Amino acid sequence: MFLIIMVVMRLLELYCWVLLVSCIFVNLHAFGILDSRNRLVWKIGVFLERITEPVLAPVRRMLPMPGGIDFSPMVVLLAIQYLLEPALMKLLYSLAVG
Repeated sequence: MFLIIMVVMRLLELYCWVLLVSCIFVNLHAFGILDSRNRLVWKIGVFLERITEPVLAPVRRMLPMPGGIDFSPMVVLLAIQYLLEPALMKLLYSLAVG
């Protein structure tokens, strides 16, 4: 059980990095720094969208978008950092002690 929890923790950490990279990628694309006509850039964009959209889309539907700013990645990152990871650590601690 310890190994499973540690793998899930690492996967959550990796997903946080993917979310951050996706946010940077979207902003670079929006400001015209990255050209989506480039095949590699397009493939990276599609990959990041396929990885992040299943999690971000439900959050986007619940949140208002004040000024057209998308806060869904921040909400997901905060949920991972302050809800999921502490819950997993508590579970890991209870397994170690008990």
